[in-house]
Amino acid sequence: MVAVVRIKDSVGTVAEKAPEPDLGTELIPQERYISRDFMQLEWDRMWTKVWLIGCREEEIPDTGDYITTEIGNESLLIVRGEDGKARTFYNVCNHRGNQVKFDKCGNSRTLQCAYHFWEYDLTGRLVNVPDEEDFHQGCPKDVLSLKEIRTDVWGGFVWYNLNPDAEPLMEYLGVVPAHLEAYHFEKMVMTLNVTMEWDCNWKTSVDAFNEVYHVQCIHPELLYDNDDVDVQIDLYERHNRYLVPFHTYSPRLGEDLDEVPEIIASKMTALGMNPDEFKGRVSEARRAIQVFKRENQEALGVDYSELNDDQLTDDYHYNIFPNLTLNIFADRMMMFRQRPHESDPNKMYYDVTMYARLKKGQARPPLPDHEQHKHGGRSLGLVLDQDSVNLPHVQKGNNSSAFKGLHISHQERRIRHMHKTLMDYINGVYANDA
Repeated sequence: MVAVVRIKDSVGTVAEKAPEPDLGTELIPQERYISRDFMQLEWDRMWTKVWLIGCREEEIPDTGDYITTEIGNESLLIVRGEDGKARTFYNVCNHRGNQVKFDKCGNSRTLQCAYHFWEYDLTGRLVNVPDEEDFHQGCPKDVLSLKEIRTDVWGGFVWYNLNPDAEPLMEYLGVVPAHLEAYHFEKMVMTLNVTMEWDCNWKTSVDAFNEVYHVQCIHPELLYDNDDVDVQIDLYERHNRYLVPFHTYSPRLGEDLDEVPEIIASKMTALGMNPDEFKGRVSEARRAIQVFKRENQEALGVDYSELNDDQLTDDYHYNIFPNLTLNIFADRMMMFRQRPHESDPNKMYYDVTMYARLKKGQARPPLPDHEQHKHGGRSLGLVLDQDSVNLPHVQKGNNSSAFKGLHISHQERRIRHMHKTLMDYINGVYANDA
């Protein structure tokens, strides 16, 4: 059988197991996934109170660069100012309510509304009103300037919070920055940027990536590349994680395999290892890959000195409440951002961005184009396609009169933890009066 040995040295991300809170065993109510009333509660008491990612810093590198993003019914405008600071504004002109920018991104030294040419500078200040003298009530700049939203930066990402009285970003993130700073997200490059409109509630998507209980059913191929049983789960104040061993195989397959599975062999080959020369048991391949990467990091062009050995193979998988799923590996990261639909609890927006760690001497590639598709309109690779096919059926079942709620197992407790945090917001535990 597979025997996973975890490295617990002083290098890299904290690997120690966190204490287990008592989260109970009650059903998670059906209404949270299908009710428009509950959807409104989430907006009023949670989405408008939490820190959310707006964009990558590399998407707005120069003065005047801007990008638009949406959360619920709100369109937001993120702009790089002349002082180098990133600012976020509600994307609405205070004359007649027109959106200041319609496009996804661009560059402009002022922010001019296309309807009547009201003009704002890069700090959001109203600087020009055509025929201003015709406004007999006047045009007070302090009242009519763009409304700014709290903005901060961490990990190469621009974050925003719709609540002006919310705690600072670093306080909100808690243990996350200290855990993940060794990966240097700010030095990674984006390689994929896709938004899909999925036919499910945003939590249905988050749930799918917060447990590995479904791997044996939905992703049987992964049983030959990761251990879905010996998974460490850590629940923090608002956020959570699990540590999934990769480049090994699932104990569900039985005794040690006779030969290295193709999915592991291909990854060995990509590193420069010869799987045919590997003489150990398949259960020892994970450790062999860790040793190879450590001993050959200079030739591979990557400095792994800040990562522990487990991080050289495993998925350090974090959920940053409410809607960020991070699959973090030594050389790459997949990030999923689950956003609520503006009006339908049975739909959501699934943002998939992928990042790669640059090798020594490697030129920074151009940013990928942002793609937008309906459910099933584009392949995201075998594993994510399998989830994509399944989740609409989950949402359909959630709406059944026969279904009363989620009956969660202990290995699915990241879902229960996320709901506990959600209900803390709904019930005012994290209340900040805006």
